[in-house]
Amino acid sequence: MRTVGQALVEGLAQRGVKVVFGIPGVHTVELYRGLAGSRIRHVTPRHEQGAGFMADGYARVTGKPGVAFVITGPGLTHTLTAMAQARADSVPILVISGVNRRASLGQGLGMLHELPDQAGMLKTLCPSFQVTAPEALERCLTLVFAAMLTGRPGPVHLEVPTDVMAMAACPVLPAMAASPAHAEATQITLAAALLNQAKRPLILAGGGTRHVGAALQALAEVLDAPVVQTTNARGNMHGHPLLVPASPSLDAVRDLMRDADQILAIGTEIGPTDYDMYVRGGMPDLSGMIRIDMGAEQVARHPCALGIHAEAGSVLTQLGPLIAPKNGDGAARAKATHTAAFAEIGDYMRWLVGFLDAIRDEVPGAIIVGDSTQLVYAGNCFYDHDRPGCWFNAATGFGALGFAPGAAVGAALAAPGVPVICLIGDGGLQFSPSELRVAVDQNLPITYIVWNNASYGEIALAMQQAQIEVIGCDPSPLKLDHFAAACDLPYALAATTPHALRQVLAMPCHGPRLIEIKAGMEIRQG
Repeated sequence: MRTVGQALVEGLAQRGVKVVFGIPGVHTVELYRGLAGSRIRHVTPRHEQGAGFMADGYARVTGKPGVAFVITGPGLTHTLTAMAQARADSVPILVISGVNRRASLGQGLGMLHELPDQAGMLKTLCPSFQVTAPEALERCLTLVFAAMLTGRPGPVHLEVPTDVMAMAACPVLPAMAASPAHAEATQITLAAALLNQAKRPLILAGGGTRHVGAALQALAEVLDAPVVQTTNARGNMHGHPLLVPASPSLDAVRDLMRDADQILAIGTEIGPTDYDMYVRGGMPDLSGMIRIDMGAEQVARHPCALGIHAEAGSVLTQLGPLIAPKNGDGAARAKATHTAAFAEIGDYMRWLVGFLDAIRDEVPGAIIVGDSTQLVYAGNCFYDHDRPGCWFNAATGFGALGFAPGAAVGAALAAPGVPVICLIGDGGLQFSPSELRVAVDQNLPITYIVWNNASYGEIALAMQQAQIEVIGCDPSPLKLDHFAAACDLPYALAATTPHALRQVLAMPCHGPRLIEIKAGMEIRQG
């Protein structure tokens, strides 16, 4: 007999799923019945939160949904943080969980892993669907993938009651492709007219441009428009004279925005963690902008002259032929802003950016996955990465510590053979240290660079600036040489200079490794 659990795995494979991250349990064993004979690879994290972060990293690199299998109750609640991070950054992940047998739901019987209303809890965060009977599976899968891939991407939950998992399955029908929203021809024509009238156009590029870098560059060149990148857009247009790889929270970038006579905002939610990271207010007036976004609700959230609800790549491709080529001062404006922004971030952050430049130059084309740590904060302010869509971190949006070790695993599996750099602090590492062992199990080319300042350095600095006595910011760090040995990871200690890091990175290594940089509080404050 072919079960619902087997049919679900078949349905995932039909929809292009190649990897599932999960920890089996008594409430999900039936989901595993079909995995052995399928084309889907299973990877075992050490914690369900790690499963969610791995699915996130996989999705960001491939542009396709990442999938996690977790148990009922605690398995799902452990995954909530990862789902919230994915929601904040518009990352499509599918979390499939069990749930107790249908007759017990909502009865308060004290069942193992019982929650009062598991699906109801999830619906405050993301769409949640339940396979109520075998004949409902195909419809649920169609709804799930449509929810992830139409409009603004994000997390989706699917739960299968334990009694339904083992039932005889109905036939799984061929998967239906989701249809993205398309812009109306009149909107494209109007957008082109507004851009053709502009003398000083500017592009604000967000995460929605992550996988459409060629179309973005082509339009920027014909417009002769500087391109300001938010964190999740970094990697596109590396080294291009029109590129401004700096945060729109910086005064230099805001001045460029104020000077523009037409702004084209593409795939950016214009959220505070990108546009006002210092919580100072004073954002330029963007009400005259043209806005392109996959989410209709996003388009409506900020006043604009023209809002286009559509996928960014298709709009950029349609706009290009309608633009009269400009030959203005776009490169000069971009260079001036680039120079002023780099000066504005100050000596300490410029020093930190030097480490990032050293990583990029020594390991070209790497995927860099970051946690909330000082190197990452500096890079989000100013850094030009060299691989499209492959500078991402949890220091914006939801801001979950412990994101990077799991996300790095997902990223490495998404791009076999591509080197991955995981940037994390000593505090963030202790949120999810066990996921480094997964990199060993899978023999993944991940270099874990741990910025060890023996503190929650950014929080300590914020308390000092607010004239509050620093309390609770000095957790003792792991002895990282011993920790690496316990994980069977090669270990190296780099001195606190970009050159020293470059030398350590140049050492040959096959598979994962850990590099420690001891950056004490005296360095952070100097």
